[in-house]
This record gives sequence, C-alpha cells and structure tokens, in this order.
Amino acid sequence: MDYNSSEAQKEINRIIQNALREDVGDGDHSSLSCIPNTATGKARLLVKDEGILAGVAFAQAVFKAVDPNLKLDIKIKDGSPVKYGDESFYVTGSSQSILKAERLALNAMQRMSAIATKTRAFVDLLEGTKTQILDTRKTTPGIRILEKWAVDIGGGVNHRFGLYDMIMLKDNHIDFAGGVSKAIQKTQKYLKDMNRDLKIVVEARNMDEIKEILTNEGVYRILIDNFNYENTRKAVELIGDQCLTESSGGITLDTALKYAECGVDFISSGSLTHSVYNIDLSLKAVHE
Repeated sequence: MDYNSSEAQKEINRIIQNALREDVGDGDHSSLSCIPNTATGKARLLVKDEGILAGVAFAQAVFKAVDPNLKLDIKIKDGSPVKYGDESFYVTGSSQSILKAERLALNAMQRMSAIATKTRAFVDLLEGTKTQILDTRKTTPGIRILEKWAVDIGGGVNHRFGLYDMIMLKDNHIDFAGGVSKAIQKTQKYLKDMNRDLKIVVEARNMDEIKEILTNEGVYRILIDNFNYENTRKAVELIGDQCLTESSGGITLDTALKYAECGVDFISSGSLTHSVYNIDLSLKAVHE
C-alpha cells in the first residue's frame, strides 16, 4: 500500500479522530485548568531506547489534526536507527494543543517503533537470502494500518490488509469446503462469477496436501505451515516454480534463517505485530 495515498490517509485520519474522541472527550481539563489558551511553547520528542524509529509521519498528522498551526521540525525520519538521547522532532505552537496531541502521538510512535525494530531484525537476519518477511492479520483491532505501516518502515512486506484483498484458504476453509481441491475449485468459480481478480494462497498441513494443491491451477502461493526444516526443503523442491512458497508457524528470530535456507520465498510471522515491547519515547517541554 502507498501510505501517502488518499485511501490510506482517510483510514489514518479515521484512527486519529476516533483516538482523540476516546482520549479528549469534552476537553483536556488538565491543560484547560492551568494553561492559558494564548500560551505557546515548544517540545521535543526524546528517544530513551534503541531501535528503528517509526510513526513520525503519523505524529505529524496527529499534531495537524489537533491544531493546523502547530509546526514540526523533523530531525530524524521514519526508518532511521535511533539511540538513547536522540531527538526526533520539535513541535512548536499552542501549549494546550501540544499537550492534547501528546499521548496519541507517543502511544502510536512507541508501538510502531517496536514493530519496525523487530521487523528490521528479521530483514537483517535474512539478508543474503531470497526470503522476505511478511506480516499477518494478527494486528490490534482498529489500528491495523498503523502496524502494517510500521512493518513497511522496518523493511518487511505487507501481506493482505484484510479479508477483502486476497483469498487465503486455511485449514478451516479446506475442512469446511470438503477438501483442498474442492476449496480451490469453489474459490475459482466464485472469483469468476463475481468478476474478481484476487490472488489465491492455500495452506498445506502436510506433503499430501501440497501434492493435491499442485494438481490445481491458479494458486499464487502455498503456505507451508508448521513443517520442520527437512520437510520444508522437500516441499520447496516439490513445488519448484509452479507457485511461490511461504513458511509459517511459530517462526522466530532463532529459526527464521534456517527456514530461509530451505529456499522459501516468504516467511510470515504474526509476532511482528502481536509480540513486541514498546520503544521508550517521551515528549518533553523545551525551556528557552
């Protein structure tokens, strides 16, 4: 996805408006009670950790949504490595506006930076292989685009964004449909009837299912799920160039390279978005 596209920006703005509704309610009374509405100030985004910075562009959108008159001076951009003591940006303008936007900007940046950092660790690990790291739909409800944006910033590849932009036939689909071939054939008929052009990914639980998938045409990628290294290599050899290959199932930084060395095109990991520890960031007033 192009995160600068009008479609992406609409979704990002919806997230911002909903988050501000949740946080601000009928007013930031902490600020309203003790800071004059004419007061102006300056604050800096301070990094108190190490990792890959993400969410700067989102923070910029947050500050703009809260107060178009706020000015940002960006020193470190998304995707940059950062260390303790680095300053990502300065924001100047209404003190009340800065404080109103502070928590939303920080919460998003801390999580996005954590996701980008973990993604970059996988990308660096897989350097020199043909394998790319994919994210999944295992994201926080309501902010998926932010988490997938962070994966993109970290150098990973976005998988499908939802149930609407790719067909993915997993174990339950196959079982409910009555088998691998029936699931694929029903899917292809559905796409033809609906005049839809969607890629088809099919999950395989064992070598027999892979063999059956290969008897069907039109499969874009086979998901080799929960295979060990030896069987993954055998699966990749069997599939050849008939379609792309993906390994998944509890793959970690400790095991990813071994799966990549089996020759798969992709490794997918839900841990990129569901198992991260926020990067420590804070917004501090600047006294001039």
